[in-house]
Amino acid sequence: MTQTKCRVAIVGSTGYGGVELIRLLLQHPHVEITSVISSSSSGVPIADGYPHLNQIMMENLDGVDVAEMKEKADVVFTATPSGVSAKLAPQLLEAGLKVIDLSGDFRLKSPDVYSKWYKKEPAAQAYLDEAVYGLAEVFGAEVPGKPFISNPGCYPTATLLGLIPAVEAGWIDPATIIIDAKSGVSGAGRGLGLSVHYAEINENLAPYKLNKHQHIPEIEQTLGRIAGRDVAVTFSTHLTPMTRGILSTMYATVQGTHTEEDFIKLYREYYEGRRFVRIRDKGKWPATKEVWGSNYCDIGFAVDERTGRVTILSVIDNLMKGAAGQAVQNLNLMLGWDEGAGLAFTPVYP
Repeated sequence: MTQTKCRVAIVGSTGYGGVELIRLLLQHPHVEITSVISSSSSGVPIADGYPHLNQIMMENLDGVDVAEMKEKADVVFTATPSGVSAKLAPQLLEAGLKVIDLSGDFRLKSPDVYSKWYKKEPAAQAYLDEAVYGLAEVFGAEVPGKPFISNPGCYPTATLLGLIPAVEAGWIDPATIIIDAKSGVSGAGRGLGLSVHYAEINENLAPYKLNKHQHIPEIEQTLGRIAGRDVAVTFSTHLTPMTRGILSTMYATVQGTHTEEDFIKLYREYYEGRRFVRIRDKGKWPATKEVWGSNYCDIGFAVDERTGRVTILSVIDNLMKGAAGQAVQNLNLMLGWDEGAGLAFTPVYP
């Protein structure tokens, strides 16, 4: 007897995160995409905007209609700009749909903090409380059976996976954490802007949103949850002239006497059985090219005994582990499937 596939709708299908979801879910063994949705391009074939989907997905884009989504889907991915899901996701949940939200609208538990950093109207507190923060390797046990998952941000995913084991073990002082993060241009989305104009970004490396990036409170909230106290970090972001990838380089003071070998052992034990986190051997550090197009997060270390500090390096593909890949991982956890279903990609190299 053929097993009925889970019907999935994707809101925000014309963004990079949405179209990456399409790529993953088209070959997922348990999923059928029944609706691709765009408020700005409804009625237009999705292949018109993304010609690489020609003869692969020829469906017209649907408009945002909750009643129609209820008829067509069991699970809805909301890959929308900030502020949209805050209003849409509650309607979908009330209609009985399961929701995996890729925006930042439900990651922060305080509506006041959300308003301050996102400059948008927050969702109702009840929905902020209901949303499970889906950092799969850390909080994945909370996801199964839950109807509403908030997918972590791209920078927080790379950064938190690199920091949490050491913070939880008490091996680094959270008050000393400095994060230097660099992202490819796709992290800015598909919208037009001078900062992502070819002539501006090519042959250039530029900082942006220093001390003001909206992912700062997400990182601090999660580290505070792990540490059991408030944590404040210095977080600097940079735009690099590449399409995909995040390199998060983190510095902190070591508490106690711990070598690189100790950190490697701690992290391998922490992430044992979690197939998408790979810990490098001593003296080998990860690069963005080595996770390109995959759901992997690679982590490496350098301990400086002279200064008593550790450098932790974490790389991901921002559209995969930082967005669509982790969202599919959360879908698998939510519905009790194998965690790696639909994600068994070898990184694209070179």
